[in-house]
Amino acid sequence: MAHLLSTSCSINFSSGCRPYTKPLIQDSLVLPTSLTFQTSKTPFGRLLLHGGRSQSTCTVHATTLSPSREAPKEPSYGVNESSGGAPKSQRVMVIGGDGYCGWATALHLSKKGYEVAIVDSLVRRLFDHQLGLDSLTPISSIHDRIRCWKSLTGKSIELYIGDVCDFEFLSEAFKSFEPDSVVHFGEQRSAPYSMIDRSRAVFTQQNNVMGTLNVLFAIKEFREECHLVKLGTMGEYGTPNIDIEEGYITITHNGRTDTLPYPKQASSFYHLSKVHDSNNIAFTCKAWGIRATDLNQGVVYGVRTDETEMHEKLSNRFDYDGVFGTALNRFCVQAAVGHPLTVYGKGGQTRGYLDIRDTVQCVEIAIANPAKAGEFRVFNQFTEQFSVNELAALVTKAGEKLGLDVQTTSVPNPRVEAEEHYYNAKHTKLIELGLKPHLLSDSLLDSLLNFTIKYKDRVDTKQIMPSVSWRKMGAKPRTVTA
Repeated sequence: MAHLLSTSCSINFSSGCRPYTKPLIQDSLVLPTSLTFQTSKTPFGRLLLHGGRSQSTCTVHATTLSPSREAPKEPSYGVNESSGGAPKSQRVMVIGGDGYCGWATALHLSKKGYEVAIVDSLVRRLFDHQLGLDSLTPISSIHDRIRCWKSLTGKSIELYIGDVCDFEFLSEAFKSFEPDSVVHFGEQRSAPYSMIDRSRAVFTQQNNVMGTLNVLFAIKEFREECHLVKLGTMGEYGTPNIDIEEGYITITHNGRTDTLPYPKQASSFYHLSKVHDSNNIAFTCKAWGIRATDLNQGVVYGVRTDETEMHEKLSNRFDYDGVFGTALNRFCVQAAVGHPLTVYGKGGQTRGYLDIRDTVQCVEIAIANPAKAGEFRVFNQFTEQFSVNELAALVTKAGEKLGLDVQTTSVPNPRVEAEEHYYNAKHTKLIELGLKPHLLSDSLLDSLLNFTIKYKDRVDTKQIMPSVSWRKMGAKPRTVTA
């Protein structure tokens, strides 16, 4: 019989209010939780107080500890033999583990036998509230998600709620959990969000670059052997008129040859933040001997993984709006509700794509095959290339099989990008390490369309059309009209 535990939640405000303590009893499973409000000057804090009306903000630091640290019984990539012969589980910290890619990855690694901790400020949920958006799928709170996972699998996931831009918080998380690998998803991930207005452009760069710098310093100070697996983006490369290599290119110039980082042509303040991250990580690998793998990921689609399918409380988020939604996911929702597929401009924009099931697989492969000390590896993480027009044609064909009348419309392109271009990106390194891709088949599209049809009553059609313009953004804060 499970224990009924009682803990207390102590909330201390720096303004001098008296501490408030309230006992927490949560069904048959209680995750010990400590919340402390402390003054912080992180980008997240400034975002909460939009407009800079205060110099001090409040950041929530919460730590949820698992009942024990026993190694999982199931053999997997995550379990190694220690020097004493007893099984020892690799410890993986997933920063941004409440997000789209992070949540699916945390569950996958936990199931595979890794000991997992999630670090997240939960700011992604705040973005939805600020912009009037919502996931197509209902998503449970992070605490309910973790409790559900524990009840279904018996596996614990530790939880640290706080901002990685707050180095004091991140330091305590590192010292408490002692990760062998860090998977870093914890960044503002939307190009359109970074182009809404000046304040969100500044937030994106400060949050992403400062957060990654803090992670690098935490590894150096507390876990020198820790392997950093950082989520980059194929958008760092832009659309050059030559083949895109995996991170590096060998060139001959004036009779001399060298292998250099591949040139970067970022197309938004978000993509630029990723370029800055890559440069900072490469430098610290060289200067400090950090081991790092940069996963330059293409556009992700889908929502289901084996783990998120186990219970509705484990469901992942599914964005379809013009700010956070990705192309294929958006098209499937548009088809489900009878809205014309919104092709930006000429529709020749070509990118690399992958199923979210391959995202979690790639991360696991990177962890199981770590970089060497001082090595900065770059893997291009995608499985297929499509143009926007090709995706629209595939969704139209799949929709017709389901009796949907799918139309396509060309809308003015809100972005500054080439709409017709050469694109050929290499992506062999993960395949060589064992990636088994889930390619975009007719059956997968049918499944994705049926999934969006199931939840079509939750679609807010006002969020479908793009509302963020690259050319029209300005310094004045943008507000949302109800």
